[in-house]
Amino acid sequence: MRIYDYLDFFARETPDNDFALCAGGRLTYGEAAAETNRIAQALVADGIRPGERIAVLAKNCTEFVLLYHGAAKAGAVPVPLNYRLAPPEWKFLLEDSRARLVLARGEFVAAVDPLRAELPEVRRWVAIGATPPAGWQGWGDWLAPHPGSPAAVDVHDDADVYQMYTSGTTGRPKGAVLAHRAVMSNVLQIGCLPPVRLQPGDRYLIVAPVYHAAAAIASLFAVSQGATMVIHEDFVPGEVVRSLAEDRIAGTTLVPAMIQACLVMVPDVAKRSYDHLRYVIYGASPISAETLRRAMEVFGCRFVQGFGMTETTAALTILLPEDHERALREKPELLLSAGRPLPGTEVRVVGDDDQPLPHGTIGEIIGRGPQLMRGYWNMPEASAEALRGGWMHTGDAGVLDAEGFLYIQDRVKDMIVSGGENVYPREIENVLFQHPAVADAAVIGIPDEKWGEIAHAVVVLRDGQSATADELVAHCRSQLGGFKVPRSAHFVPALPRNPSGKVLKRELREPFWQGRSRRVG
Repeated sequence: MRIYDYLDFFARETPDNDFALCAGGRLTYGEAAAETNRIAQALVADGIRPGERIAVLAKNCTEFVLLYHGAAKAGAVPVPLNYRLAPPEWKFLLEDSRARLVLARGEFVAAVDPLRAELPEVRRWVAIGATPPAGWQGWGDWLAPHPGSPAAVDVHDDADVYQMYTSGTTGRPKGAVLAHRAVMSNVLQIGCLPPVRLQPGDRYLIVAPVYHAAAAIASLFAVSQGATMVIHEDFVPGEVVRSLAEDRIAGTTLVPAMIQACLVMVPDVAKRSYDHLRYVIYGASPISAETLRRAMEVFGCRFVQGFGMTETTAALTILLPEDHERALREKPELLLSAGRPLPGTEVRVVGDDDQPLPHGTIGEIIGRGPQLMRGYWNMPEASAEALRGGWMHTGDAGVLDAEGFLYIQDRVKDMIVSGGENVYPREIENVLFQHPAVADAAVIGIPDEKWGEIAHAVVVLRDGQSATADELVAHCRSQLGGFKVPRSAHFVPALPRNPSGKVLKRELREPFWQGRSRRVG
């Protein structure tokens, strides 16, 4: 199955149903199918051959979602660019992917235009929603000459469908290459779960950036259900809360930082009614149990957690609404779990020799299933290492319990070794979140002459609240073993995060490790 098969099916069966609502505009399924055919026709006319890469630089918009489907119909492979990057970083991604065509929207047209002279392999530059500068063609003019009938391209489900660069916190970006078969496997693995199924015409809020794996799969899932996407260009907490309350939203995908922002930054969030909201899917970064409990109380809907990564399309495991409800009823630690494997997926926790570890033992999380990437673009050694033995090595540390529930402890590389003891920052962060003055927190390892490394807390306080470093250390000491207690803390207005919500701990560690040849104790 190809990613556009569901779009074409619902265009045939329910052509007048809304496909997307965005910025006051409306597009039906019938119109969306015709538009994606025009995109495919335009790409073919431009000489873009199956397997060649095209780059997209835009905030959320209907055109971005259409491009995933239209490019796929031509066999072209979209490379969605993170719009928060700087021009030199875009240049690296465009050169690395060997993109033959670039589509940019709005203010990014002017931002990327100075790179044109340095990128001779790009054959065409298309401006969306902006006056095209010299050397560019407008979106409407690019599509106008082409019919809304299917392009004469034969696309198989083992063909590449998109190439997403990992938003890792360290190192150069790696282009994870996903095939139609992998992406649609993950769509179907999620869509088979009764708690998240939608009916044609149900509305699904898309607000996480669609250049990211979680939002891309959310948009494809919505289309697989014949649902209507309500697309927000940016994440604005007050507007998200309003939309959830007033726009008849049935479901949405949010990262934990978005959930927290809605709860903390929207004064009337708890006073509104969310009568149509059936569930929230969350993932991409850790969430504290306190934030999750509060969200479940405020929104009054069911919650679903997905754990995975770009290299696994999106999800490997799922924590179902029933698991959340069981946590509130009898097993509170389940709120810290990432759930159990999706259908057709296996998950293990292994040691350095890749052998499974006993339940309750911390090791690296690995997974396999039909949703795994093909590999990293032009990086055979990194691909072989990540996928050794047919298992994706996630770089996350975790434990499995006797029931098969997975608990993420931390990134393997973020582990702190203090006096020979392994300390996982997330365990400390969960305790810090229980303090009433703490809005956000990250724990890092900093150098220490005696212990090699010690835990240090970086904390964001809630508005109107106060706390001292000594008070927070004492709070941790009351709930953690002595070797896990942070020895110090400092306060910041906000934590640095990448677009998927992961805290950039490298930036937090840097001032403490400057001048040292090794960045571990």
